Amino acid sequence: MSPTFSSTDWKDKSLFTPGPLTTSRTVKQAMLRDLGSRDTEFIDIVRSIRRRLVQLASVQEPEYTAVLMQGSGTFGVEAVISSTLPPDGKLLVLVNGAYGQRMVKMASILKIPVIALTSPEDQVPDLDQLGDLLAQENQVHMVAAVHCETTTGILNPIDEIGQIVKKYNRVYCVDAMSSFAAYPIDMQAYNIDYLVSSANKCIEGVPGFSFAICRRAALEATRGWARSLSLDLLAQLEGLERDGQFRFTPPTHAMLAFNQALLELEQEGGINGRAARYQRNYLVTLHGMQELGFQPYLDASHRSCIITTFRYPDHSNFDFRRFYELLSEKGCVIYPGKLTHEDCFRIGHIGRLCLPDVEHLLMAVRQTLVEMQIELKPIPME
Repeated sequence: MSPTFSSTDWKDKSLFTPGPLTTSRTVKQAMLRDLGSRDTEFIDIVRSIRRRLVQLASVQEPEYTAVLMQGSGTFGVEAVISSTLPPDGKLLVLVNGAYGQRMVKMASILKIPVIALTSPEDQVPDLDQLGDLLAQENQVHMVAAVHCETTTGILNPIDEIGQIVKKYNRVYCVDAMSSFAAYPIDMQAYNIDYLVSSANKCIEGVPGFSFAICRRAALEATRGWARSLSLDLLAQLEGLERDGQFRFTPPTHAMLAFNQALLELEQEGGINGRAARYQRNYLVTLHGMQELGFQPYLDASHRSCIITTFRYPDHSNFDFRRFYELLSEKGCVIYPGKLTHEDCFRIGHIGRLCLPDVEHLLMAVRQTLVEMQIELKPIPME
C-alpha cells in the first residue's frame, strides 16, 4: 500500500529533481549517531545492504554481488569503466543524452578506445545499428547504456539491448542511476554484467556512495585491469569480502541512512509499490502542466515516471531564471534543462514526494504564471 505521508509540516523545500532528492524524516534521523567503520554493527549493516541490493536486481548471491563505492553515481560508473575493460578492449556507448556522453568522456580520459553510437535526444538507440557495429567491431569488449537518461527522462530498452549484446558475447554495463528501485530489472534475464546506481536516487537515501551490482565471474576475470587505485572495483569487492570493511574511509552516516531507506522501500511494497507512487506523481504532474499550457518534450511512448522535460512556453514574459526563483520561494525546486538544441526545463517525480506535494507544485506554477503575467493555452491531453 502506498504511504499517505504528508510532508508540508517538517521538511525543507520539495525537490522535484533527479537527485539528490527529498528524503523522509526517519532517513535523516538515522544519521544522528556515530558508528565506527570497524564496529561489528556497521559491518553487519554493510553486509545486509549488499545482500538486499542483489535481491532488488532479481538475482542471487554468490553468482552476483554488490560492491559499494565511496562517491557519487559518476564515481560508480567510472569504477566499472576503469576497472573492467582489458588493456586492448574497446568500449561501445549508446548515447542519447548527457550521461551517455559522460561515459564516452570517461573512456577518452582513461585512454580507452571508445565508440559512441549516438541517437537524437528524443529517440531510443538504433538497435539494428548496434548489431551491425558489434558484428564489425571484434575488439569491442563492453557495451554500456543508460536506462533512464535524465537529460530528457527517456527510458531506453535495456532488455532488448541486452539480448543483442548476448548474441555477440560481449560484456554489458547499465547505468541505472535514476531507474533502479523504480523499475523492475532482472539482471540475468537482461544479460547485465554490471548495473550501477546511487544511494540518493529511487531508494531515497542521501548522497555519499554508489554501488555496482556485478556478475561475479565477469568481475573476477578483470584482475590486473584496473586503471585506478581508489576506483578498483575488484579490489573493493575483495576488501569487503575479506573482513567486511572498506579499503578507505566509508561514508558511515550515509550507510545508516541507506539502511533505513531500504527498510522504508520494503514497507512501501518494494519496487512495485514505489513505482506506483512515482507513476501517480508523474501523471498528475504531466496533466496539470499540460492544463497550464506546458508542452512535454518527449513522445508519450518514450517517457519515464522518473523526470519529465517540458519546453519553454512561447511567451515573451517567460524567463526561466525568474520562473525557477519564484517557484523556489514557494517551496518547490525544479531542474534546468540539459538539452543541446532546445530550451527546456525538467520536473522530477521521485524521492519522498506524494500527491499533496505535486498539487502544491501545480498551485505554485499557476500562481507564478500570474505573477509573471503569462497566460497560456492548455495543451490537449494524450
